[in-house]
Amino acid sequence: MLVDRINQAARKVPTWAVYIVYLIPVPVLLYMAQTGGLGREPINALERELGEIALQLVIIGLCISPLRRFIGVNLIKFRRTIGVLAFTYVVLHLLVWAVLDVQSIDRVVADIIKRPYITIGMAAFILMLPLALTSNNTSVKWLGAVWRRLHLLTYPVAILSGVHFVWLSKGFQLEPLVYLTVILALLALRVPTLVRKVAT
Repeated sequence: MLVDRINQAARKVPTWAVYIVYLIPVPVLLYMAQTGGLGREPINALERELGEIALQLVIIGLCISPLRRFIGVNLIKFRRTIGVLAFTYVVLHLLVWAVLDVQSIDRVVADIIKRPYITIGMAAFILMLPLALTSNNTSVKWLGAVWRRLHLLTYPVAILSGVHFVWLSKGFQLEPLVYLTVILALLALRVPTLVRKVAT
């Protein structure tokens, strides 16, 4: 069966290979930004590309459980890797915005307070911090069941990230709405399971 073949292939792929493959866009995008490959506003384009990759990784992370539950494709071993990569791209996205675009701590703080889409983006980043800090075997063993509850923060992070992308896009753009719709659909699949857990 195709599912069995996919699972067998996934078992052979080391997680470090996923890190390498998914970090390749970073030097490529930096090179393009320096050589005119990202258009007239390379900093804005770089900021957007890094943020979009981060959002895609968040969505991929949300897909892993439904893939196993409904189809039988088991990619659980990569979930933590995908989460760490998503956080890495969010940090890069923020650094480009704060250091290369805004270039002032005062303006960074002002933008966070005055611009709702930035406020939401920062809220998502803050919620990601405990997820990133506990994405290691030591934290899993030490926190036990608390670790699972803590990592439910992935869900509000995904929603806030999707809304952030929609709000920062100027005018009506289909792509951000598609991302947010996919996020909401993936979270909706989890509602029955979450209700059962709460009930018990």
